Amino acid sequence: MTTKERYKAMIEWFQQSMPIAETELHYDDPFQLLVAVILSAQCTDKRVNLITPALFERFPDAESMAAATSDEIFELIRSCSYPNNKTRSLMGMARRLVDEFGGKVPDDFDDLLSLPGVGRKTANVVLSVVFNRSTMAVDTHVFRVSERLGLTTGSKNPLTTEKELVSHIPANIIPKAHHWLILHGRYVCKARRPLCLECGLTSICRHYQQSVKP
Repeated sequence: MTTKERYKAMIEWFQQSMPIAETELHYDDPFQLLVAVILSAQCTDKRVNLITPALFERFPDAESMAAATSDEIFELIRSCSYPNNKTRSLMGMARRLVDEFGGKVPDDFDDLLSLPGVGRKTANVVLSVVFNRSTMAVDTHVFRVSERLGLTTGSKNPLTTEKELVSHIPANIIPKAHHWLILHGRYVCKARRPLCLECGLTSICRHYQQSVKP
């Protein structure tokens, strides 16, 4: 099977089996999504969704969060991973939004990267989810699933995976494809025990064909 054929089959299967694919983070506006994505680093979306209601009630926008103390933010996010680092990131991000962007989340990649706590993956998530840009955020799920399926081969880092996926997936469906791969990795193609017998992609999956198939 050629790479082109593999991508075509993958896209067709997901379009039929998962026509609706969206982030599982809860948010009402770009600022809330940005906060949630920062919190989600090395933390589950489920945990983030437990934290954010009280956080957003107390700090609904960049202006209110920029005026907060570190103790106030820390107490509301302490149950997530790395709360000290994320407290600093949220404070710095909110203050820069207020100082440089009028309190609004920018829709430019480089501007997003200038915000404390925002790396390439976070910027791509915000651009894709909020602004419907053709950006592919690569987290551990996307990285793993892409390699197992054979969408990438020997990818050394998330950026290599991102470039490969973007070069083969039509631009108009990249925002949805990002969620296809994340959700598939989260619930089916799990890291330690992939549910291969429940997967509808075994006919094109390189990992299954080489390591699992009887």
